[in-house]
Amino acid sequence: MIRKFALVVAVALFPGVAFGAAADPSSSVAHPAAKPASPWDQAFEAFAVDDESHPHAAGGVLFVGSSSIRLWSDLQDQFKDLPVVINRGFGGSQLADCVKNLNRLVIRYRPSTVLVYAGDNDLAAGITPEEVLHRFASFVEGVHRELPDTRIAYISIKPSPLRIGLLPQIRQTNTLIRDYTEGLDRLTSAAALGRAADVNFAKILLPPSVTRAIT
Repeated sequence: MIRKFALVVAVALFPGVAFGAAADPSSSVAHPAAKPASPWDQAFEAFAVDDESHPHAAGGVLFVGSSSIRLWSDLQDQFKDLPVVINRGFGGSQLADCVKNLNRLVIRYRPSTVLVYAGDNDLAAGITPEEVLHRFASFVEGVHRELPDTRIAYISIKPSPLRIGLLPQIRQTNTLIRDYTEGLDRLTSAAALGRAADVNFAKILLPPSVTRAIT
């Protein structure tokens, strides 16, 4: 009786407060936040489908980067004499995206050579040339941590009429990366003066026997 009276008094003094009600367990349990969708999910899903239907042997030549790589539709035809050529360009991407997705973009294929074209989207987003260099260095370090014998080539940022205002930053970025690559083993850069120059540059990275095959 006394306990019931005390409960009545408590309710009267503290209206709106639930006394003796069972706690809702769902109100105190932290639910994990849903993983945010990546703008590259669709591209990597397409890569996975291609990998399943056309398994790629290790030791190939891998092209990665933004739309300049993605839209190179005859890439495999231009290098048809090579046993394995893989195009893993995903349009609109920055160098930072290549670093974030390093495992599924590069490491899983265990290539002998990686050619990278990226950086112009970084500059267009307001990233400084120094930070683009830092991002490329992170890419190189990440690849060589897992694949120390893999050669890496940076295809320098091409001038674009749509981004003529970025020409000073483009030139500075290309110079910084060229200076970074000089003197380092398994690392180089080349001027992107057109598709022919890109192909010739790729030949420099390949063994002499392969170079003769695609001359």
